[in-house]
Amino acid sequence: MANYDVIIIGSGPGGYVSAIRCAQLGLKTAIVEGRETLGGTCLNVGCIPSKALLHASHMLHEAEHNFGAMGLKGKSPSVDWKQMLSYKDNVIGQNTKGIEFLMKKNKIDWLKGWATIPEPGKVKVGDDIHETKNIVIASGSEPASLPGVDVDEKIVVTSTGALELGKIPKKLVVIGAGVIGLELGSVYARLGSEVTVVEFMDAVTPGMDAEVQRSFQKLLTKQGITFIMGAAVQGTETNKTKVKVTYKLRKDDSEHVIDADTVLVATGRKPFTDGLGLDALGIEISKRGQIKVGADWQTNIKGIYAIGDVIDGPMLAHKAEDEGMAAAETIAGKHGHVNYGVIPGVIYTHPEVANVGETEETLKEQGRSYKVGKFSFMGNGRAKANFAGDGFVKILADKDTDRILGAHIIGPSAGELIHEICVAMEFGASAEDLAMTCHAHPTYSEAVREAALALGGGAIHA
Repeated sequence: MANYDVIIIGSGPGGYVSAIRCAQLGLKTAIVEGRETLGGTCLNVGCIPSKALLHASHMLHEAEHNFGAMGLKGKSPSVDWKQMLSYKDNVIGQNTKGIEFLMKKNKIDWLKGWATIPEPGKVKVGDDIHETKNIVIASGSEPASLPGVDVDEKIVVTSTGALELGKIPKKLVVIGAGVIGLELGSVYARLGSEVTVVEFMDAVTPGMDAEVQRSFQKLLTKQGITFIMGAAVQGTETNKTKVKVTYKLRKDDSEHVIDADTVLVATGRKPFTDGLGLDALGIEISKRGQIKVGADWQTNIKGIYAIGDVIDGPMLAHKAEDEGMAAAETIAGKHGHVNYGVIPGVIYTHPEVANVGETEETLKEQGRSYKVGKFSFMGNGRAKANFAGDGFVKILADKDTDRILGAHIIGPSAGELIHEICVAMEFGASAEDLAMTCHAHPTYSEAVREAALALGGGAIHA
C-alpha cells in the first residue's frame, strides 16, 4: 500500500492550493517543502512582501504629494527603514502561518526537506522514502541569471535581496523593465532612491498592449524613474560598496557605464527543478527548461504531474493555483479545467496596470477584425477626487459579434477592476452586456462601463 494518494513537491500557491483541493476530494495528501516556512517564493520573497513595501511607500507618496491639497497639514513622515522591513516581515509571517494552519486543518502532512524522485511512485525527503500513487511537481521558479553579472544579494541583488537591503540606496540600477523591476523600482523611487532602469527591448513590460506600454513608461518617468531602452548589459563590476554597470546601446553599439550603490537584476525567472532527478526519470523537458505536460498536466511518466512555473505559460501565482486545482480534480477522477485565455496579469505600481486576453497586436497578427472602446480616468469623478486621474480603460471586442476579446487598464485599482471583465469573458459576454449593466456611482468601475459604452453608441462622460 502506498503511504499517500498524492505527494506535492513545493508549497507555493500552486502546491498548497493543489494539496488542499486533493484533501478536499478525499485523497491522502502530503506536501514537501525545504524552507522553514510554507508559501514558496510568493509568500516569502515575492508577491506578498513586495506588495507590503509598495503599500507602505505609496502611503509615503500620498503624504508627501497629496495630503496638503486635502487640508491635511503637518510634516511629512520620515522613513524608518528598519520598521518598514519589520512590517513587511510581519505580513509574511501572518500569511505563512495561515498556510500552515490550512495544512493542519485539511490533515495534510508536511514532509520537511528537499525532494528527489528516485522512481515513479516514490519521493525521497532526507533519508526517508515515501510511497505515493501520484506526484505533483510544483517546485516553482528562481531568478534568471545574466552573463557577466555576479549576484551577491548585498550589492548586486535579485528580487529576494531587494526586499532585505540594509539601507535605502542613493542610486539604484534596475536591469529589466518587466513587472518585478518596475514594482521594486517604484518602491525605492518613492523612498528617495535615484532609480535608473536599463532594458534590452524598446518598450517596458514586453508583451503588453503597446499603447499601455507607452503610457506606463511616461507615467513612471514623471515619477522620477529614468529609462535607458534598447540597452544590452555587458556586466557589472563591484568595488566594496559601489558597483558599475556596463551596457551597449543596440542602435549604435556604443558602450556606456553607469554607477550605482545597488543593482537589481530583474531579467525574469526560470523553472526551479534542481535535485528532483528529472533526467534520470526520463521526464521530457523543453529547451527553456520547462517540464512538458499534456492536457491533463501529466508528464510523459504516468502518475507524475507538473504545474505552475515549472511548465509553459505565464509565471503567475494565480495561474499555478488554477492548475493546482485542475490537477487535483484530474487525479481524483474528475475533469480539471483551466481557461488559459482568461488569466489576468497585474502590475502593482501606482497607477496599477492590468490586462486580460488579447492585445491589439495579437489580434492584428491573427488577422481578426476588432473594435476598441476607451475611457480616460480623467472623466471619472471618483478618480479625480482621489488624485488618480491618470490612465484609461481599453476594451477590445469582435467587430462582428461584439464579444469581448481582451481588456487593458492603467489606472486606480486596475488589478481589482480587471476581474469584472474576466467574468464577462468567462461567460462569453458581449461589450453591450457590460455596457448595459448598472455600475454604482461614484466608483472607479464606471470607467469600465464607459469603455464598454464606447464600443457601442458612445461613452457618456467622454
